[in-house]
Amino acid sequence: MPAPVALITGAAKRVGARIARRLHGAGYDLALHHRHSADEMARLVAGLEDVRPGSTLVLRAELADDAAPGQLVSATLARFGRLDALVNNASAFRPTPVGRATPADWDALFASNARAPFFLAQAAAPALRAAGGGIVNLADIYGERPLKNHTVYCMAKAALIMMTQSLARELGPEVRVNAVAPGAVMWPEEGKAEHEKAAMLAATALARAGDPDDVAEAVRWLLQDARYTTGQVIRVDGGRSLNQ
Repeated sequence: MPAPVALITGAAKRVGARIARRLHGAGYDLALHHRHSADEMARLVAGLEDVRPGSTLVLRAELADDAAPGQLVSATLARFGRLDALVNNASAFRPTPVGRATPADWDALFASNARAPFFLAQAAAPALRAAGGGIVNLADIYGERPLKNHTVYCMAKAALIMMTQSLARELGPEVRVNAVAPGAVMWPEEGKAEHEKAAMLAATALARAGDPDDVAEAVRWLLQDARYTTGQVIRVDGGRSLNQ
């Protein structure tokens, strides 16, 4: 029986790479998208191919390009002949204080967090229906509760959450669509002040940071085991959203 196939965006590093490793370990062949992270992707793929040769496909694309969603799905089907899962992980994150936000900020944040996930889902829908597959979107607790100075990002993630719920109705019963909303599982690449980290963890019920593997396991569970779950947002945040 052929292995199930997952297409993961933003898969070269950070949470995306952890998701890739977890799904690969669960038996998936992977189409792995990146934009500029060629070195990180090469290291990830080398490790996965050592475990199971021929199990990966690397795809480079700018998701804001209108043609990219269709091209990514077509390339995946050309290589593997099927598509069982789409993981919309790629995301842009930047502050947009009111008074300084620009149309370019809007376009960049909505392109990766809402627009690309929708058009990828649309392009993938026929293959996912044929496979009885699933979609998992990487949302954010800030899509439900705002983060100061990040209005546009919060709006984009809110759109992704509504997309998750709407597509669950549109694509059911064949395709399940869910989202994972992480809390403090990995600090921003540009860093975060220690007092800000401490304050964030103090407001978390479990009083500690999580691990990207917690998110990766939630994604795997939603794709493989949660057979009667759709249209849901799973908060992997240590209870932080309880205090927001």
